[in-house]
Amino acid sequence: MTNPFRYFKTSPEIIRLAVMMYVRFPLSLRQVEDLLHERGIDICHETVRSWWNRFGPMFAAEIRKRRDDQRCYSRWRWHLDEAFVRIICETHYLWRAVDQEGEVLEVFATKSRDRTAALKFLKRAMKRHGQPQAIVTDRLRSYRAAIKVLGGIDRHQCERGLNNRAENSHQPLRRREKAMGKFRSHATLQKFASIHASVHNHFNQERHLYRRDTFKQTRATALSEWRNLCAA
Repeated sequence: MTNPFRYFKTSPEIIRLAVMMYVRFPLSLRQVEDLLHERGIDICHETVRSWWNRFGPMFAAEIRKRRDDQRCYSRWRWHLDEAFVRIICETHYLWRAVDQEGEVLEVFATKSRDRTAALKFLKRAMKRHGQPQAIVTDRLRSYRAAIKVLGGIDRHQCERGLNNRAENSHQPLRRREKAMGKFRSHATLQKFASIHASVHNHFNQERHLYRRDTFKQTRATALSEWRNLCAA
């Protein structure tokens, strides 16, 4: 494997740390710059921007590859939902597919939320993760129309209150959106949302479900795996 850090004077450990701080936590570029400065690392906030743009997709792809090999139950039940995102006074929509365990499977940004957009989103998710046994959505008619085209209407569920898992999954990105001062373009929304979903999956340990010692062990494992991403 070719070393992706070979043309950079900064160590890979610092790059991974900066990308993790910016994507995982609701911090601005300048806040990441200040936190790194307290650790004796003198960089510009624009350097942080260039690092997440360059290495973020690499880290996210490696995380998805590792998790897809480990998880064998993501096709039990999917929860689908869409969120409104304002980009320069225009409304865009961020579609999200979450499995029954809260794992974000797919995010997809569109400029509309009609049947065509829903169908494109479902095809994209099913191409990567296969066919689910059940699909839970809200009462947006675009979902039903798209699922009907794919021949899975008998697996569709849209009862009130069933889709809270997907609706709650938007909250981490909403906090990041506020820290970033909104998104500037449709492409940036798609790119950052995909990276953020993978990083959130990697570090989401669901601490409320486990004992403290188990949580500390899984958290340390996740951090160790992050430090080895894209290692030469």
